[in-house]
Amino acid sequence: MKRLFGVLVGVLFLAAGMSPAWAGMNKLVIGFTMSQTGKLNSESKEQYQGLKLWADQVNAKGGIYVKELNKKLPVVMKYYDDESSKDRVQQLYVRLISQDKANFLISPYSSGLTASAAIIAEQYGKVMMATGAASDNIFNKGYTHVFQIYTPASRYLTDAMDILASVDPKAKKVAIVYENSKFAKAVCTSAKKYAEKKGFKVVLFEAYDSGTTDFTSFINKIKATNPDAIIGGGHFADGETFCKQLFEQKVRVKLVSLLVAPAVPEFSELGKAALYVTGPSQWEPLAKFSKESAKSAWFGPSSNEFVDSYKKVYGYVPGYHAAGGYAAGLVLQKAIEEAGCIKTEEVKKALEKMDITTFYGRIKFDTGDYYGRQTGHSMVYLQWQEKGGKMAKEVVWPLEAKSADLIYPFYKKY
Repeated sequence: MKRLFGVLVGVLFLAAGMSPAWAGMNKLVIGFTMSQTGKLNSESKEQYQGLKLWADQVNAKGGIYVKELNKKLPVVMKYYDDESSKDRVQQLYVRLISQDKANFLISPYSSGLTASAAIIAEQYGKVMMATGAASDNIFNKGYTHVFQIYTPASRYLTDAMDILASVDPKAKKVAIVYENSKFAKAVCTSAKKYAEKKGFKVVLFEAYDSGTTDFTSFINKIKATNPDAIIGGGHFADGETFCKQLFEQKVRVKLVSLLVAPAVPEFSELGKAALYVTGPSQWEPLAKFSKESAKSAWFGPSSNEFVDSYKKVYGYVPGYHAAGGYAAGLVLQKAIEEAGCIKTEEVKKALEKMDITTFYGRIKFDTGDYYGRQTGHSMVYLQWQEKGGKMAKEVVWPLEAKSADLIYPFYKKY
């Protein structure tokens, strides 16, 4: 009789399109590693805090609704310290899947660690949201389970060309000066191709050694080629020094857009040398993405709601690492809700079809040769301006997220 009852229950579950194993589910396990120790611990902590805020808010409402089960499943986060080690990442993601039975995965912080985790996610057929990872190379391996939240590195500086074309259709010449590092070279090589595709003439494309403190020779070449815009950079120290020397030599260009340095608050200490410099960021608290300006369906909290809730819990304004962590959870939540189940293939289909706008910006994924790569999210461009006699960071691009108009041209400050 007991055996007959078990068979009947199984038949009922199958008739409802539900597996007996899932019918008894009472939680949704999301697995990941974070760098609690090691060189990436600071950024990783921010990413974790954003993800945890999302999970806490979801659980405060009972969890993620799964239509197939006709109930909400609370989110349980299972994580380990990867010590910023690629080898440890792979060991731990195997453990998360095989021992901890994680239903879905979130990537570690950084492109390098995410690349290691992606191998395991693909091997075991688990959907992984890749946040804190901008590398394009993760997505040319033929993977079909990894979905990127960040704007890829190949598009970090391409919007600078769109800004220039938008505000000054007569501008035609661009100088690209960048740090001789793997990341900066990849970004600037892509920017060069995009600029040429847009009809700009790249009059200078040259790298400087890491640690360079004297940019005189590069500035002389810039003056000789007379570009409308300068783009490039690498890290904070070189970007700061470069901008200081551009100002000292009164270089008359219309737009300056650099990697990393302008997004750092300490950049404002340059004073007038920082004025009107622009730069890309994955996200900024001032970005005014909203339901009203969204180019696709809105999902989740507003920018102000995210910032306020983060401040309430952690005591300070979040940066883009935290925003990326929260966004990873939010996008996964939307995919599960749209799929109506937690079956990998159905959640993948929901991610493939996804085109939404969140406080973090637009989210859409490549389904072609770079499957899973982010195509919807654009970098937010900030510009240092003067407000009430003080330096202020403003979002000037994309237009639907701007907090202020772009001040143009750059040489207006002289």
